[in-house]
Amino acid sequence: MLEQLAPLGPLTSRKMFGGVGLYAQGLFFALIDDDTLYLKGDEALRPDFEAAGSHAFCPFADAKPMAYWSAPAEALDEPDLLVDWARRSIAVAAARKARR
Repeated sequence: MLEQLAPLGPLTSRKMFGGVGLYAQGLFFALIDDDTLYLKGDEALRPDFEAAGSHAFCPFADAKPMAYWSAPAEALDEPDLLVDWARRSIAVAAARKARR
């Protein structure tokens, strides 16, 4: 996955949530869990994820879904599209950090 996202620049990964968290420019923008890539979203990006057939990350069956969405299937087959989705997720992470 790091190779596919290489156009984003330097990325780091860290174990978390029983999976792996992905960081760009120090921003947590994605996670991999059970062989699924989830990208950070917000209410503005949610309709785009839903239209693409994505589902929200829910670490436990009875837990509230988190603001991470499965990467659209078509993006996993098109590297440029995957990078575009990832950039949108990085922008969400940056906006959230700026509000803090």
